[in-house]
Amino acid sequence: MTRKSTRAVGLVASLAVAAGALAGCGQSGDPDSLTFMFRGSPDEEAAYTEAIEAFEAESGIEVDMIMTTADEYATKLRAAIVGGQIPDVFYFDPGSVESYANAGVIQEITHYIEASDVVDLDNMWDYGVDSYRYDGEQLGRGPLYALPKDVGPFSFGYNATMLEEAGIELPDPDEPYTWEEWLEILEEVTQDTDGDGKTDQWGTGLNVTWNLQAFAWSNGGEWLNEDATQVTVDTPEFAEALQYFSDLDTEYGVTPSIAEAQTLDTYQRWMQGQIAFFPIAPWDIPVYQDLDFEWDLMPYPVGRTGEPASWIGTLGIGVSAATANPQAAADLVAHLSADPDTQRSLAEAGVQIPNLIDMAHEFAADDSTPPVNKQEFLDVIEDYGRALPPTYTYNPQWYDELYTNIQPVLEGRKTAADYLAEAQPRMQAFLDMANDQSEMSRGTK
Repeated sequence: MTRKSTRAVGLVASLAVAAGALAGCGQSGDPDSLTFMFRGSPDEEAAYTEAIEAFEAESGIEVDMIMTTADEYATKLRAAIVGGQIPDVFYFDPGSVESYANAGVIQEITHYIEASDVVDLDNMWDYGVDSYRYDGEQLGRGPLYALPKDVGPFSFGYNATMLEEAGIELPDPDEPYTWEEWLEILEEVTQDTDGDGKTDQWGTGLNVTWNLQAFAWSNGGEWLNEDATQVTVDTPEFAEALQYFSDLDTEYGVTPSIAEAQTLDTYQRWMQGQIAFFPIAPWDIPVYQDLDFEWDLMPYPVGRTGEPASWIGTLGIGVSAATANPQAAADLVAHLSADPDTQRSLAEAGVQIPNLIDMAHEFAADDSTPPVNKQEFLDVIEDYGRALPPTYTYNPQWYDELYTNIQPVLEGRKTAADYLAEAQPRMQAFLDMANDQSEMSRGTK
């Protein structure tokens, strides 16, 4: 079972208990203090510490920061909820809004936000704001339960130094490669550079969990039907995309093999300049400033539709239903998500793209630091990015099931079409359970 599905099962089972424990149970009870739980890298911790200190100075509210790593966050937040020690303000993803709201873990903050002098919703990404709306039946519409901490376009990048040394023209930011064109380049740059009979550099190195989406969507494949009642992965378009993804390793050898990836993972190989094309998100920028090669962003290669595709991540910042100081908590949310000074400092620290649209376009126009083509991040947000498939379902178990037994496909021991035909019924059973749980949480079943 994956980390995501473990989170979902445990959390859903405990929320009803937690809701009862939370009644009248704020964190500090002190009107002049708040607790704020968040996660991130050391760079993010430094940037958010500075933002919190500015809030404390402006508001006179003391904020107790609870920082965790990304891997630890879900476990610690679940423990806090079940233990009735939920922070006043904390991060959560869009997929948790429905269950948290229905269980009374978080509170609606619309009236605080609309009355705020800090927030201009018209200057914030619709995707980021709408990800935290919930009307009691459907996500994406209705009252606000959080504001976005950020939006994270999962873009694609390339090692410009490697391509230039191979005599390959750099990618056009406006004309994506077709899969066929891209494969030709991958084969050209995959080389044994020292003549010892072993491959030293590869075309790409991808993770099926985070990269299959771009290939499936661009090829016309979908995970769900429009009303999220049917799993639709058993189609020729989806199978072709998954087979192409697998063939990059098993048929063409343009990615590190499974054994090679175990010796040194593809992220480290990219960092060491051994991989030509690799996914890049805004949170990578601080680390990538120190790479020993030139790099930039490009659209993902395109399948049957001819259109690039990718996903957009986001985290929200919301308020505990049990906080003793909801106004101050909502003010902190507004300060972190929408205050121009805060957004500028976070962007300058390199930890995220500004939530403010006008400031984000200023960010994209700045070509003084890599990536030069920062506009690609905005193109994902504005033109072709989507939420991950389980975002708008009650839990992600049905989605996780696709990846649970996918290894034979990635090793070339089973065709994508055969695997997807087998996986679809299992995924459908989990989706049916998730939809039943959604109805029960709303009291409609």
